[in-house]
Amino acid sequence: MERSATAFITALCALLLCCSQAWAQPVIAWDTNQTALTDFSTSYFIDSSETMSLAEVIEQRFTPSDNRFALGTEAKMTWVKILLANPTEQAQQVYLHHPHAYHNRLVGLYEVVDGDLVQSRVLDMDDPDTYQWIYDGSAVFAIELAPQQQKTLYVQSASFSHQWFTLGLYDEDHSKRALLGNYSDIAILVGMLLALILYNLLLYAYSRVKDSLFYAFYLISAAMWIALSYGLVADLFGIYGSQTLYWHLTLMTMPIFLILFMMDIFETRQHYRLEHGALLTLMWIMIAECIYGVIDIVGALRISSSLAVLMMLITLSVSISLTIKKHPVARYFLLGHSCFVVFSAIAVLFYKGMIPFTYLSSHGVGIGLMLEALVLALIIAYRIKLFEEIKASQEELKQQAATDPLTHLYNRRHFRQLGERLLEQTRAHQQALNVLICDIDLFKQVNDNYGHAIGDQAIIEVAQTLQKLTGPEDVLARYGGEEYILLLPNKTLEEACWLAEEIRTAVAALRIDTPSQPLSLTLSIGVSPVCSKQTLESAIKHADDALYVAKDAGRNRVQVSSSAASGIGR
Repeated sequence: MERSATAFITALCALLLCCSQAWAQPVIAWDTNQTALTDFSTSYFIDSSETMSLAEVIEQRFTPSDNRFALGTEAKMTWVKILLANPTEQAQQVYLHHPHAYHNRLVGLYEVVDGDLVQSRVLDMDDPDTYQWIYDGSAVFAIELAPQQQKTLYVQSASFSHQWFTLGLYDEDHSKRALLGNYSDIAILVGMLLALILYNLLLYAYSRVKDSLFYAFYLISAAMWIALSYGLVADLFGIYGSQTLYWHLTLMTMPIFLILFMMDIFETRQHYRLEHGALLTLMWIMIAECIYGVIDIVGALRISSSLAVLMMLITLSVSISLTIKKHPVARYFLLGHSCFVVFSAIAVLFYKGMIPFTYLSSHGVGIGLMLEALVLALIIAYRIKLFEEIKASQEELKQQAATDPLTHLYNRRHFRQLGERLLEQTRAHQQALNVLICDIDLFKQVNDNYGHAIGDQAIIEVAQTLQKLTGPEDVLARYGGEEYILLLPNKTLEEACWLAEEIRTAVAALRIDTPSQPLSLTLSIGVSPVCSKQTLESAIKHADDALYVAKDAGRNRVQVSSSAASGIGR
C-alpha cells in the first residue's frame, strides 16, 4: 500500500513537472543572424486594479500568448512578459516596437535581470517630455543585451477603452524600415474616401439632392475616424493621448449621417412608416451617445461597440425589409451595407477580445466602410441618373406642351409667352421688333385635291423653309392651320420686309411630290412693326390686317401694315 502511494506521488510529480515545462515561456534567442521578429511567444497579465507595482506584477501568473493581443474593454491595464537572451559573446542591440501605441494612455518598458530592475522607460501620451520614445505613433525602445545575458522584459500597456496591440523585435536597420510607410495602407484608404467626399459634395452642388450631402458627411466622419484609429493622425500630426479622445465622436456621428442618408434615399417618412420609426429611434439613441460622449468620452467609448452592434442590426433589418418590399435601390444598399456589417462585426468581436488579432480583424471597420462607400457611391450615381432622366422627361413634356406636334415649331400659346418676354427685352434695350404673319395661299384646295397627307407635308416643308431662313434670335411659331408667325428682334422694318420677300420667294420655289404632278405653293405675308407703346396683340392685328390686304390684292406677295407703309420704299 505504501509502495503504491509512493509510486502515485512520484507519477503525479512527474506529470506536474511535464505540465510546468509545457507551459514554460520560451526564451527568444537574439543572435547576430536575427534581423526581425514579428511572430513570437509572450505571456500577459491583466491588472484589473490598475494600481499594481512592478514587484507585484512579477509575482503574478501570466497567460501564454503570441505577440498580438485583443483583450477587450476589461483589460485597460495589461502587462506583457518577453524573455530575451543574447547567446553570443558580443553585445547586441534590439529594438522593441509597439506600433499601436498612439491609441493608448501610456506604454512602459521595464527590463529585469536576475530579478532586479535594471532600466525602465514610460511613454506617457499626455507628457511631451516622454515623446522621445514615440515615432509617428509607434513606441520604440532600444534594448541593450550584454554577452550571454538574459533579460525579462515587462511591457506595460494602459488603454483608454479597448486593449489591443502587437509587438515586434528588430535590429537597427529593420527597425528603421518598419517605421517607413507604416500607415501607407491607411493613407490610401483615407485618400479614396476623400475623393468620394469631394465627388459627393460636387454632386450636391450640382443637383441639390440631399442624399449626396448626407453621404458626404458620413464619409467625412468615417475618414476622420479611420485616420485617427489606425494611426494616420498620429503619423502626420503627432497628436496622441487624451487630446485625441474627442475625435472619437466621429465614430458616433457616422451612424447618424448614415441613417439620414437611408431615410432620404428610401423616403421612409412618406412610404415606410415602420422602418422610419426604427431608424428614427436609432438616430436618437446615437445622438444621445454623442451627447454622453461630450460629457464622458471614455464612458461613451466603452459602450460604443455594443451600440455599433445595435446599429448594424437595425440598419441591416431595415434594408432587408425594404428589399423584400421591392424598393428599387434597397438590394444595392443591402449589398454595400452587408459588407460594412460583416467586416464591422469582425472588428467588434476583435475589440471585445473574442477573436485573435489579425489585419482583417483589427482593420475590419475601415475595410467595411471602404467597400460600402464604393457600392453606395454607385447608388448615388444611379439616383442622379434617375433625377436626370426625370428632369429630361419633364423638359420633354414642357417641350411637347410648347411645340406643335406636326412641324415642331412653337405653338400659339408658347409664342405669346415668348413674345411678351421678347417685347420687354427689346424695349429695355431700345431695339426694333417686327411681326410677320405668313399664310399658305389656297390651302383648302391642296387638301381637297391631294388629300390631307400631302397637305400635312406641305405644312411641314414650308415650316422647314422658314426655319432655314430665320436666325437664332427670331421666334417662329405655327399660328394656325396653314398660318405661321415670326417675331424679328433687332431688325428694322426694311430688313423685316426683305426677309419676308426672301421667304416668299423660297416657298414659291418649293416642289412637293404628289402621285400626279409636283405641287407648288405660294405665301402671302403681312408685316408690321411693334411700336414703342404698342402691345404685342395690337402689332399682331396690324400684321394680320396687312396679310388680308395681300390676299385681296392677288396673293403671293408681301404687304406692310398701313400704319407703317409710308416709311418703306418698295
